Amino acid sequence: MRKILITNDDGILSDGIIRLAEAAARFGEVWVVAPDSQRSAVSHSVTLRRSIDAWKAEFPVAGVHAFACDGMPADCVRIGALNIVPGGPDHVFSGINYGYNLASDIQYSATAGAAFEAAFQGLHTIAFSEAAEEMHEVTDRYLCELIGELIEKPLGVNQIWNVNFPGCSLSDCGGILRGRRVSTDVFYEDSYTETPLSDGRIRYMVNGKRKWEAAEGTDLRAVLDNFVSVGIASNIS
Repeated sequence: MRKILITNDDGILSDGIIRLAEAAARFGEVWVVAPDSQRSAVSHSVTLRRSIDAWKAEFPVAGVHAFACDGMPADCVRIGALNIVPGGPDHVFSGINYGYNLASDIQYSATAGAAFEAAFQGLHTIAFSEAAEEMHEVTDRYLCELIGELIEKPLGVNQIWNVNFPGCSLSDCGGILRGRRVSTDVFYEDSYTETPLSDGRIRYMVNGKRKWEAAEGTDLRAVLDNFVSVGIASNIS
């Protein structure tokens, strides 16, 4: 039986990881090793200068082996693959992330970072993300179909399958667009507010403004047009 390791960056009890574990259980034995709390936007960070704790955790999906971890998502993949899953996993799923992971966001995403760590470990990996809205109709309709399609579909060295579900109703979704390339369009325009502090320091807070524009054939264009985006993302080669 396949062994599937699942992680995320939204925390072990996020709605997305629970739904992904439920779907993955149809395809093999599921092991969850995920952060004990929110770790978004830490990219591919790993913990080097302190120990990492992991412990068995209650998880609301029957039959799933679940461990919480106080490290980063990439740490979860490393200790999950090297220590926790007996003999190591055959596949790694990262997600389902609350918010898209496409275009320029991939370089910051810890969902993608964990997936790239798995690819670096030589494991077949799929990252799943959806709109940051409480609209799951499209994800629920296509999730198992895409797991079945991609779980044995080959990848090159340090590549992952990257799947993004649009935040629209199922009736408004146009279906699946495969072979989407990662958009090079800027997804966010960032600026910072400055607040002088009494001790002379200056406090900065980021303000991100989304740009809803993208070239044809890209992952971002697909979700903007209410399609499920499926493509390959690469890290180092």
